[in-house]
Amino acid sequence: MTDPETLSVTIVDGYVDEPAHFGVPPYISTYPRYAAGALVDAGVPRDQITYHTIDRLREQPDYWRDVDEADLMIYLGGMTVPGKYVGGTPAEPDEVRKLAWTANGTSLMGGPVKFGVGEENAGATETERQDLDFDFVAKGDVEAAVHDLVDSGLEGFNNRMRDLDEVSRWAQEGAFIVEQHPNHPAHLICELETSRGCAYRCSFCTEPLYGNPEFRPPPTVVGEVDALSDYGVKHFRIGRQADILAYGGDGEAPNPDALRQLYSGIREVAPDLETLHLDNMNPITIVNWPERSREGIRIIAEHNTPGDTAAFGLESADPVVQEENNLNVTAEECFEAVRIVNEAAGWRPGEDPADAPTFGDGAPRRLPKLLPGINLLHGLKGEREETYERNRAFLQRVYDEGYMLRRINIRQVMAFDGTDMSDTGAKIANDHKQLFKRYKKRVREEIDNPMLERVAPPGTVLPDVHLEYHQDGTTFGRQLGTYPLLVGVPGERELGRTIDVAVVDHGYRSVTGVPYPLDLNAASMNELTAIPGIGDSTAGDIVVNRPYDSIADADLGTAFDLSQFVTTRSLESAD
Repeated sequence: MTDPETLSVTIVDGYVDEPAHFGVPPYISTYPRYAAGALVDAGVPRDQITYHTIDRLREQPDYWRDVDEADLMIYLGGMTVPGKYVGGTPAEPDEVRKLAWTANGTSLMGGPVKFGVGEENAGATETERQDLDFDFVAKGDVEAAVHDLVDSGLEGFNNRMRDLDEVSRWAQEGAFIVEQHPNHPAHLICELETSRGCAYRCSFCTEPLYGNPEFRPPPTVVGEVDALSDYGVKHFRIGRQADILAYGGDGEAPNPDALRQLYSGIREVAPDLETLHLDNMNPITIVNWPERSREGIRIIAEHNTPGDTAAFGLESADPVVQEENNLNVTAEECFEAVRIVNEAAGWRPGEDPADAPTFGDGAPRRLPKLLPGINLLHGLKGEREETYERNRAFLQRVYDEGYMLRRINIRQVMAFDGTDMSDTGAKIANDHKQLFKRYKKRVREEIDNPMLERVAPPGTVLPDVHLEYHQDGTTFGRQLGTYPLLVGVPGERELGRTIDVAVVDHGYRSVTGVPYPLDLNAASMNELTAIPGIGDSTAGDIVVNRPYDSIADADLGTAFDLSQFVTTRSLESAD
C-alpha cells in the first residue's frame, strides 16, 4: 500500500479540444486543475505535484526526468474536434506513447483521449480506442480515477463519474497548479465548467456521451474563480458547457436568474479580471424561448468583456443533412437566433445598448460585446454538392441583412466510437475534399473579409494584444479571449509584450494593425504606410519633416481621420 504523502506525481498536459472544452495554450482546461485537486484531496502534498505542458517537454528535454522519476505519471489530452493552433501544438499519438514508455512509475491516461485516437489531430479522420501502452486508462472521469487510484495505493480504480460535490471541491483545491503553466500569469486563460452533457443527440458529437446536462451551482463556479484569482489569474472563459443559456435550468430552457448569479458573482470576486468570455450557445434555445433568452444574453453582455463570441452549432444549412444527423436547428431558426444576439448584445462600449447592432462610420471603435459565431461541419451523413451552396447562401444572407458574425468555423468531421457517425466514418469527408477546399476558399473571400471589416472597421482599438511570433517581417499577436483576432503589426517587435493596436486593414480571418496611438514623431515607414490614406510619398514627407507639435501641424492632407490612429509626442518622450 503506497502512502499518498510519499508520492511524487507528474501531470503532463497534452491539451484538449472538445465541442465544449478548450485547453490549447493560452488556455488551460479543467482537467489538470481538477486532477491536481483530486490528488490533494487524496492526500498528496501540493509540493510533490509537478505539472508540464507537452510543449515544455518538447522545448526543454531535461523535464522528461520528471516523467521518468514520478511514482505516478498522469497524461491528460485528446482532440475530438480538429483545429489550427498558434499558442501550442497538441500531443500526437507517438508522443503519448513515448510518455508511457518513459514513465518508470505507474502511468494513467485520461481526458477525451478515451473516446478514441486517430493517426493525427485533424478533420476527415477516423479514430479507435487505444491504451497507448499506459498502465491505466480512465474510461470514466480522469479526476475521479486519479483520486481513487491514489486512495487505493496505486492498485487500481473502478471507472466512474465524479459527483458535483467532488468537482466543486477539486476545482478549488487544484487552482494552485496554474502557477506551473508556462504562460502564467499574464498570458493564461482558464476554462470554466458550468455543466457538461447535452440534451440533444447530434450524430457526430461526443458531448452527449457525458449524459444529460448537470449544472454546477453558481457559488461553486464563483468559488473556483475566487481561488484562481488568488493565484494571479485574470482571464476566464465560461466555455465548458453545451449551452450557456440553459445554465441552471432544466437543460433546455433559459434561467436568467442563474446567469445573473453566475456573472455578477464572478465580477464580485474578481473585480480586476481582464477577460470574461464564453463559448457555446444553442440557437434552438433562443428560438424556443426568445424573451428569456434575450434577458440572459443582456445579462451576459452587461458583465462580459468586449469581443465575446457565442458559438452556434448550425453545422449544416441543408435540411437533408439536418434530418439524417439529428441536428436540432434549421437555417431559418439559426438566422433568427443570429438576429436576436445582434440586437441584444451587438453593442459596443461607449454607446447605448438599444442601438445594437452597430457598425460603420458612426460606431464606437471597439469590438461589440457579444456576437454569434457559426460552426459548419462537413462530411456528415447525407451531404451533397447542394449542401455547400446552402451553407454559403446562409452566411451571405446574414451579411446582406445587416447582421454580424464574430467568426465562421468551417471544419470536417472526426468520427468517434459511440456516436452515430461511427458507421459512416470519414468516407464522405474524404470524397468531398476538393469540393470542401473550393467552398472554404470562396467563403473566406466573399463572406469572411467583408464581415470582418464590419465587425472591426479601420480605427477599431484592440487593447492588450499579446505578441506571439514573427513571420516575413511582421509580428503577429492576439488578445486573450474566445476566438481572438489574429493581428499582424508591421516590423519585428519584442515577443511576449502586450500592446494596444488600431486596426488598419483586413484579411480573411485576421487584421493588420499599428500600435495605438502611433507617434508621428517616431513611427517607421512601414507603420505609416499601413494607415489608410498614407502612401510611400506621404510617409516619406512625414519622416523628413519631423518633429511635429500636433497632428494638424503635420498637414497631411488625407481624407481619412488620422486622429483615430496617431498622436504626437515630444522628442524627449518619443522612442
